[in-house]
This record gives sequence, structure tokens and C-alpha cells, in this order.
Amino acid sequence: MTADSWRNLIEHIGLLYQEYRDKSTRQEIETRRLQDSQTDPEESSPSEETPSEAEPTSTTESKAPPQINLLRNSNSRFNLWQDLPEIRSSGVLSILQPDEIKLQEAMFELVTSEASYYKSLNLLVSHFMENERLKKILHQSEAHILFSNVLDVMAVSERFLLDLEQRVEENIVISDVCDIVYQHTVNHFSVYITYVSNQTYQERAYKQLLQDKPAFREVISQLELDPKCKGLSFSSFLILPFQRITRLKLLVQNILKKVEEKSDRETTALDAHKELETVVKACNEGVRKMSRTEQMISIQKKLEFKIKSVPIISHSRWLLKQGELQQMNGPKTSRTLRTKKLFREIYLFLFNDLLVICRQIPGDKYQVFDSAPRGLLRVEELEDQGQSLANVFILRLLENADDREASYMLKASSQSEMKRWMISLAPNRRTKFVSFTSRLVDCPQIQCVHPYVAQQPDELSLELADVLNILDKTDDGWIFGERLHDQERGWFPSSMGEEILNPKIRAQNLKECFRVHKSDDSQRRKLGSRSRQ
Repeated sequence: MTADSWRNLIEHIGLLYQEYRDKSTRQEIETRRLQDSQTDPEESSPSEETPSEAEPTSTTESKAPPQINLLRNSNSRFNLWQDLPEIRSSGVLSILQPDEIKLQEAMFELVTSEASYYKSLNLLVSHFMENERLKKILHQSEAHILFSNVLDVMAVSERFLLDLEQRVEENIVISDVCDIVYQHTVNHFSVYITYVSNQTYQERAYKQLLQDKPAFREVISQLELDPKCKGLSFSSFLILPFQRITRLKLLVQNILKKVEEKSDRETTALDAHKELETVVKACNEGVRKMSRTEQMISIQKKLEFKIKSVPIISHSRWLLKQGELQQMNGPKTSRTLRTKKLFREIYLFLFNDLLVICRQIPGDKYQVFDSAPRGLLRVEELEDQGQSLANVFILRLLENADDREASYMLKASSQSEMKRWMISLAPNRRTKFVSFTSRLVDCPQIQCVHPYVAQQPDELSLELADVLNILDKTDDGWIFGERLHDQERGWFPSSMGEEILNPKIRAQNLKECFRVHKSDDSQRRKLGSRSRQ
């Protein structure tokens, strides 16, 4: 492709990636809402028109399939594949089965969304990174932290998009795209890990520059007002690579749900999904590693040991939950409302492999008086015993710092806080609703309709259109859920989602989830067995 045609291609893409992503996820939410209200989940949705709605064409003429310049079409504004003039005039819609048309749409979305993504990346570089005023304000080291290896990411996206477009233009019916996704993920997508791992430094540097350099703040504000940016912020451009690599995995999942079972296309989709999942996990770990290390160092400085000291900092340890609880005083027989002070405050630091029990002391310090490996913790909820013992549970340390068993009766500030502590302390304890991994029951499900950013380590950040199994819920508005597409678990406010009421839709969601993850199903069972030991 010549330089001119490449520029034309990008200019003809109607939406920036942020706009595409928002439009696509909201369409997904509305489609699922419509399906949830129907009795048959196979009924047509507004995003999937049937072949009968196509313009009438003649299929008797013998002619070579036209070459499709999908992305160069100046009318392309992320219409459906079947809405393209080349497709409607070809007569192919009267030949293909409805399932194949849905598959074509899924593959078409992957290609066009990559073009939209490239357009946004190109704007980040040409409009912001290469702005002469901004170059003069930023030191070389500041610019490097702020933009990282975005040029490498853009080059990878360009190469990927060219290969995708070449495939689309080979034939009026797209043969496959997941083989191309697989090759590029294996050979080129490591640049995403580098970029995303820099995210913590990037966010910190951006905040510092806004605070310390008025000239930087002024230029960024002016650049954001340019019509090219369509009202989108500079930070929304910086986060593009992380959003894209995650979305790409979901787009491959969507293709995988639509390909015929036990086919070559299913094999390539499974392979592409597996490699993308590896990259996404590496990106997530890269982000977490930086923040976790700083957090562990900060906690270590605050702890003073009354018992034998336990080394806190470890490359394999991270914080799961921390906070204040109230411990019941006195022996069991003395529990009466006449007790002057029934409870006293204690503070818990729960790591992935260790519990540290403390009391807060002056100077923002914590005195450690007990500890235990996380695997040797057990919890038990008390029966309802009146207002004074509401939200109380028993924590047992099978082997504490003194190598003996110990029990603590603890009171939380609310029902949700009690349940969150109990699940964090004993993660394999049975929840109210059985996890989908058991495959035994129809688990309640919820669809995210408002994005949510986790505020605590035991919470789960949500993106629009995420579907989750509800594992537990509280009366004060919190849900413990397991996201279907990646099995990540955590708490979030119930107001962030809408429950899926149609049992057929819930069953369909589970079936699709099992299919997507069937290649690593046995591995997951092994990991689950190991974690319970």
C-alpha cells in the first residue's frame, strides 16, 4: 500500500477508538437487554440483521467476486459487514447461512476496530507527542515516561492492520482473521507488555507535570480542545494500548463463539485467544508489580513486632485486604451487654499467603501481636444473636505465631464488610451461590451497565458490558462476582449492573464461556485442586 492510500484509509475511518469502544459496548448492553426480555435467545437482535433484509440481487449471473476495499470506503462508519455496498450487490447474503453472516460480522468488527484504534494512536503521536510546543516544555526523560514505546506499539498496529486488510480484500467472504491475530500476538505484541507495565510511572508523571508545570497544563488543554480530539482527553489516548489488547481478546472470544465446533477456524481462534490471554495477563502483572512492591515497602515500615519478627517483603507476596475490626474482650462467659467495653479495635493486614494481626499505636504505626499462614485460617459466621453481636464472625488460626491454635471473635462495621473479610480470609469457603466452575446449578448473573474502578484490593474493576456470575451478595448493596471472560473475582456495588433474568440467556452465556475456555479447562481444575490443599 502506498503512503497516500494509507493516509486515505485512516482518514476514512469515521470513529476514534474511544468512540468506537463506547458505541460497541453500549450496543452490546442493549442487545443483551433485548435478548433478556425475549423467551428465545436465538431471536434476532438489532445488531444482527438477517439475510432477508438485504437488497434483492440476482444469483444466476456468473461473475468473479469483487475486491472489497472495506476500509478505504469513504462511507464506512462502522456499518455492519452486510450493509457494505459491495456485499449487498454481490448476492452473497442470499447464499450464506445466518450463522456464517454473524461470524463475518464478528471478524469484520475486529478489522474495522483495529483501524479505528490505529487512527487514535496516530493522533496521540502526531497531535500530542510531536507537538513542537510540548517538546520544548518536556525534558527528554519526562517525554519518555509519558509516551513510553508508543511508536513501537503504533508500528505493530500498522503491520497488523495491513495484514488484516489484505486478508479481507482477498475475497468477498472473509476466510479467517484469527490466524493473523495468532501470528502477530506471538511475534509482535510483546510491545504491549512494555507499554502497559509503564502505566504506573506514566500516570504519576502526568499528574506531577500537571501540578508542577503550568505551561504543560496549558498546552495539553489547548490540544484537547482541537476538533480532531472530538472532546476526548489526553489521558484517554494514553490508555489506548491497554484497552485495545484487552478488547482484542474479547473480539476473538466473540469469533470463537460463532465458528463451527471442531473446525480449523475453531482451532485457530482457540490458539489466538490463548496467546492473547498470555499477553493480557503479563500486562496486568506488569502493572501490579510496581504498585505492589511500593505498597509492601510502605507496610513494612509501619509494623513493629511484639512477637517474633516475620519478614514482610517478598517478591511473591502482595496485599489482599487491610482494615480495622473489633475484637471481643474477655472470656466467652462474660459476654453481656453490661460489659463496659465489649469490643476493642484491632487492625488486620491480609496478604496472599500471610495474616498479620495488629493494634494501632501512635505515629501511624501498628504493633503486631499475632500472625498465621493464610492457608491455616478458618472462619465461621455466628447465628443472629441480637444487635450487639450483629456482623460478628469467628476467625480461627490453626497455627499462630506461638505454634498453637487461636480464636478471635471479630465484629465488622456492616454485613458486606463482614462477608468481604470472611471470603478474603478463607477464599475456598462455599459462597451463597455456587461458582460456574462447578457446572451444577443455574448461577445468577449480572451485566455491567456502569464502569467501576476498584477502591480496595478485594474489589473488582468493571468495564461496560462485562457479564459476571453472582457468587454472593449482601443486604447493603454489594455483590461478590466472577467475570465470565477471565474468571477474575471481586466485590462491586450492585448498582453498577443489571441482573440477567432470562435462564436461557444465562445458560447460553455459560455455554459460550465453557467453549472459550475449554482448551485450558483441565489446567484450571488442576490449579483449583492445588489451591484447596
